[in-house]
Amino acid sequence: MPDVRVELNNRERATLRAVAAGRVQITCSCEPDLYIDGVAFCDQQTAHWLVHQGLVRPVAPGEPGDVVAAELTEPGTEQLD
Repeated sequence: MPDVRVELNNRERATLRAVAAGRVQITCSCEPDLYIDGVAFCDQQTAHWLVHQGLVRPVAPGEPGDVVAAELTEPGTEQLD
């Protein structure tokens, strides 16, 4: 399988590390918001980009607007390796 890594900035890498540490929740939405340590993540563009790139996802399905735990996908995990 080819390496499909994307170039991440410091904020994106830090966000992925927070997800990996179990500190992030995500809203169930087509444009999801993230909460880190219970506080709304102010960079919505980064939150949306990480999800749309397939690096972060909700751990469980929910109704639109529900807030659930976030997890890294396999590509998201690979970005941190």
